[in-house]
Amino acid sequence: MSQLNKLRFKLPARELKGFVNPYVAGTFLGFVLFGAFALTHGGLGASGAISRLQVATVDLFFPAHVDQVGYFAAVAGGAKSALDHSSVMLFLGTIAGGMFSAWLNGRLKFEIYKGPRITNRQRLVFAVLGGAIMGYGARFARGCTSGQALSGGAVLSAGSWAFMFSVFIGGYLFAYFVRKLWT
Repeated sequence: MSQLNKLRFKLPARELKGFVNPYVAGTFLGFVLFGAFALTHGGLGASGAISRLQVATVDLFFPAHVDQVGYFAAVAGGAKSALDHSSVMLFLGTIAGGMFSAWLNGRLKFEIYKGPRITNRQRLVFAVLGGAIMGYGARFARGCTSGQALSGGAVLSAGSWAFMFSVFIGGYLFAYFVRKLWT
C-alpha cells in the first residue's frame, strides 16, 4: 500500500447529504458573481490571486528582484503589499468555503480519484502536469477559465465565449484518448 493511501485525517463524522439542484446552485453562483462585480468592480477568477501570492512570496525572499521586474513591481504595488487585493480574499474564501461546505455535507476526505488502469503516482503526476499547463495558459491568456467563463461570459465578451467553446471542444476531442484510463 502506498504512503498516500495511508494518509488519513479524522474529522467528526457527518451525515452524507445529497447534492444541491444544479439550477439552484447556478442561480446562487449568479448572485455571487453579481456581488463580486458590485463590491470589487471585478468578476470571479483565481489566477490573479495566485499571481499575487507568488509575487508576495518572491518579495519576501528577494525584494530587489521584485523591484527590477516590471510585472512583479506592478503587482506588488510599490508601498502596498501584493496581497492587498480583493482577489486574494476571494481565493482564500473559496478554499475555506469549499472545505466548510464539503465538511457540512459529509464529503470532506482525502482521496485520490482515479480510474482502475492508473496508479496513484501516475494520477498525481498527471494532475500536477495538467495544473502546470493550465497555470501557464491562465497567465498567458491573462485570466483563468473561471474568470473567462463566469466573468467574461457574464459581460458578453466575445473572446470569453470563443474561449469557452474552444475549451469544451478541446476537452471532448482529448477525452477520446484518455477515457480508457477511467473505465
